[in-house]
Amino acid sequence: MAPIPLQRDTVQRPGTTCAGHVHGPRLASRTSLPGIPLAPSAARRFVRAALAEWTGIGVPAAVGFSDRLADDAVTVTNELVTNAVVHAGTTVDLVLGLEEEGGDEPSAALVLEVTDHHPARPVSGDEPGDPGPAGAHPGELPDPAEYGRGLQLVATLADSWGITYRTGLKTVWARLPVDDWSAPPAPPDGEALRRGLRAAEILAPAARRTERDDAVWDSRGAPAFLAEASDLLAGQLDEDLVAAIAGQLLVPRLADWCAIWLEAEGGGPAAEPRLARVWHSDETGTEPLRAALEREPLRLPAGVGSGPVSVPVPWPAHPVEEDHGENGADREENGADREEGRSQGAEGCGVREAASVRAPHPGGRDGAALAFRITAGGRALGTVLVGREGVAQVPEAVASLIEDFVRRLGLAVGAARAYTRQATISRILQRGLLPSKVADIPGVTSSLVYEPSDDGVVGGDFYDIFPCPGDRWCFVLGDVQGSGPEAAVVTGLARPWLRLLSREGFGVGEVLDRLNRLLLDDAMEAAEAAALMVAAAGGRQLHDGTQSRFLSLLYGEVVPLPGGGVRCTVASAGHPLPLLLRPDGSVRPAAEPQVLLGVVEDVAYESQDFDLAPGDTLLCVTDGVTERRSGPLMFDDGDGLARVLAGCAGLPADATAERIRRAVHEFAERPPDDDVALLVLHAD
Repeated sequence: MAPIPLQRDTVQRPGTTCAGHVHGPRLASRTSLPGIPLAPSAARRFVRAALAEWTGIGVPAAVGFSDRLADDAVTVTNELVTNAVVHAGTTVDLVLGLEEEGGDEPSAALVLEVTDHHPARPVSGDEPGDPGPAGAHPGELPDPAEYGRGLQLVATLADSWGITYRTGLKTVWARLPVDDWSAPPAPPDGEALRRGLRAAEILAPAARRTERDDAVWDSRGAPAFLAEASDLLAGQLDEDLVAAIAGQLLVPRLADWCAIWLEAEGGGPAAEPRLARVWHSDETGTEPLRAALEREPLRLPAGVGSGPVSVPVPWPAHPVEEDHGENGADREENGADREEGRSQGAEGCGVREAASVRAPHPGGRDGAALAFRITAGGRALGTVLVGREGVAQVPEAVASLIEDFVRRLGLAVGAARAYTRQATISRILQRGLLPSKVADIPGVTSSLVYEPSDDGVVGGDFYDIFPCPGDRWCFVLGDVQGSGPEAAVVTGLARPWLRLLSREGFGVGEVLDRLNRLLLDDAMEAAEAAALMVAAAGGRQLHDGTQSRFLSLLYGEVVPLPGGGVRCTVASAGHPLPLLLRPDGSVRPAAEPQVLLGVVEDVAYESQDFDLAPGDTLLCVTDGVTERRSGPLMFDDGDGLARVLAGCAGLPADATAERIRRAVHEFAERPPDDDVALLVLHAD
């Protein structure tokens, strides 16, 4: 439906009388609106257009037209026109007037007048016991967005207001003072802030209680809910996230509020459970509920299984107000009696109500609460507490459904904890397999990028930079076949062996020769152990998931030169070749390809020598860079890595490493599925 076309008349009228007060010359704009739902929006546009017009023609009082005044005028207009349309249903006449008073202290005010042609019906909120609009149920508040908020909001924002009855007409008017324009703008005073806060309170949407139909859980609703819950909980690897999802699934569909405690892993029976999540259908009740629950953790007796256990709600049904009179003392005594009765009733399930008689009560009503133990694999992992307000008990079908849901929650929490344990072990192992600090090479700036493909899982790539006797520094970049524990075993062997062989004074080629023989010997011992296991199993083949132990390796040695730069000696064993970047942007391989380590026994590895002059850059990468895929294409197809490196001429080591890393990630939309490692050496 198109907006209502407005016809606005602006006239200058002599002094008028409104509500018994005589005002000075008055500037007024008027319009008529049909009694349809679009009238309030048209009235809002009319008021803003009139204020803009008066500002444009230079009305003196327009200096005081602040944004707050304009917003207040629009809000009051919206409420008055809404009331007139809903409760009168006739054409609405709207007049916006500006009254100015001269003298030593000039002042002005906006006067809004909304007139309808059906004065027999009262304005919404004007009289006590107003039944509201037609169709509303007794005691049910109408929707403020549709029926307005009566005169509460008008009385809050207006300096004065009133109703004038004339033959066949009813006019509701409101007066809004214009800010003082004779003095510099001042911050809002306390009264203005109070009015604004009250208006915001009236305008704030009222919380609506969720209507639920428990009958749906007896048929298809329960399987559908459990299937949805399983999908959402499956694959979550953080127990706190699992608890958060569980709370949102339970509230408000099955309960008005819930709380989830998780037992400390490995903490023993004396460890305090942790309140992981609190959820309430009314957001304002979440923090009071948390405060009530944190006073004492919920503990279920050891013999309680996974079924529901009835427990008292964690706040008193009838909170006692502070009263030092005789009646107050009586109420406090009665409240204490009720509290004592609740505590005694909870002793059978090992739960005490953790709330005093003056504790905050989130729901404001008594209700029913059930506790469920979270278990997985026969171990207790925590407790779920759910509650409904205003009922004596939770329906049996709902309790049974929550019990099934908690079983799935236990499996999800158990899986998340298993992953957390594995990830922690992997991180500790990763820290042990990789150097805590790489050495600084004199005259060379180094930059390293290392990104394992799986967070928390040991990767197959490794690196190292370490000093050696004879004013030498060695660098290593390797890639073990596979990942996980098998790759960690090879990494744990190769890196210490490399350090030992290098410090014994062997050349680059000799280090690779000896490392190759060590890997072959280790593989032979592993094969013999596997054969013994097969023999012990009666010749039946065992699949223990072991992998062949071989790796690709780039190993190099750096010796500083007296005139600047360094002398490099490198060897590549089945590894992507290092690239040498000159200051003019030319790029060439700095080594020759050779066979992988741990594959062939009779092999002699050779090394290549070259000078890394000031301004030169040496780039070393693993196959996670060169074999990064985007569909059928790989990153290094057509010397793609060399082209990116050529654009890094003149950049320092850090900038070169970052540009290569970014190019690798931007090559495909999906994140890399292999470890990414690269080492940049730049001669200063």
